[in-house]
Amino acid sequence: MHDLTSYIPLCLGVFAGALVSGFAGFAFSAVAGVFILHVRAPNEAVPLMMACSIVIQAANFAILRNRLSWRGSATFVIGGVLGIPPALYLLQHADTARFRIGFGLFLAVYAAYMLLRPAMALLKQAQSRQRDALVGFAGGFVGGLTAMPGALPTIWCDLRGLPKAEQRGMVQPFIAAMQLLALLMMLSRRSIPPGTMSDFVVSLPALVAGTTVGLLMFGRVNETVFRRVVLIVLLVSGLGLLA
Repeated sequence: MHDLTSYIPLCLGVFAGALVSGFAGFAFSAVAGVFILHVRAPNEAVPLMMACSIVIQAANFAILRNRLSWRGSATFVIGGVLGIPPALYLLQHADTARFRIGFGLFLAVYAAYMLLRPAMALLKQAQSRQRDALVGFAGGFVGGLTAMPGALPTIWCDLRGLPKAEQRGMVQPFIAAMQLLALLMMLSRRSIPPGTMSDFVVSLPALVAGTTVGLLMFGRVNETVFRRVVLIVLLVSGLGLLA
C-alpha cells in the first residue's frame, strides 16, 4: 500500500500533464513524470502514465475528430510498432537512466535553439514515407522507455513547418496507437504492478479536469503562440527528464 500523502503529488502531476497534453497534444508523461516519479518507481509510473495518456487521446479524438489525419500518421505508426518491443525489453532488463538523461538533454537543447531562431520551415521538402517511418520507429522506441512517444514526431512536424491543426492531426493517432500497444504488451507479459489500477482510478478526476482545460485553451490560440508553447513544453520536458 502506498502512503496516502503520495496521492497528492500524483494527482497534481496528472492534472498538470493532462493540461499540457490537452493543449499541445503531447508531453503528458514528461510533465506528469516530474511529480509522479518522486512517489512511484519507474515500473509503476510508466504504465500509469500510458493509461492516462490513452484517456487524453480519446478525448482529443472526440473533440478534434474532423482534424485527424489517419493516413498521414499511418507511416509513423508502422515504424513505431517496430520500435516499442526493444524499448520494453530494455525497460525491464536494463538501467535506462542514462538514456532518459541523454534524451532530456537533446529535447532541452533543441527547444532552446528553436525558440531563439526565427520561425521557419527548415525541412519543408523532406517528407517521405521512409523518413516518416524512421521518425515513427524512434518515437516508438523513446515512448517505450519514457512513455513519451510524441516528442520526436512533434519535432519532425515543427521542422517541416506544419500548421497546428495538421500537426495535431498526425501526431495524436500516433501517440494513441503507441501507448495502447505498449500497454497491451505489458499486460500480456503481466509486467504491470497491481497498484497501477488504483492509482489510475484515484487520479481520474484530475485527468478529466486537466484535459478539459487544455482542450479549451487549444482552440483559442493562433499558430505563432501554439508553436512557442510547444517548444516551451519540449524545453520543460527535457529539463524534467534531466531532473
